[in-house]
Amino acid sequence: MSKDPRHYDVIVAPVITEKATLAAENNQVVFRVARTATKPQIKAAVEGLFDVKVDGVNTLVRKGKTKAFRGVRGKQSDVKKAVVTLAEGHKIDVTTGL
Repeated sequence: MSKDPRHYDVIVAPVITEKATLAAENNQVVFRVARTATKPQIKAAVEGLFDVKVDGVNTLVRKGKTKAFRGVRGKQSDVKKAVVTLAEGHKIDVTTGL
């Protein structure tokens, strides 16, 4: 598959947290994705950019929180995440980058 430049608009960044690292043991990778991205678009982007076979895509939207920083109240943006399940034998090492 070719690397379509539009795929970079769908996948924002990998999520590197303790929970995402535990999911990697189950052949899953977690990405921050564009708020407008659909599951088929996310699947096509991951397969196109990383040359892997995707079994499934689960998405969630974490609503923005209200936080205080140096006494000034602000609101974090809503964040859409995708948990991508890879086919058996396929792997993505998100620590290396693209």
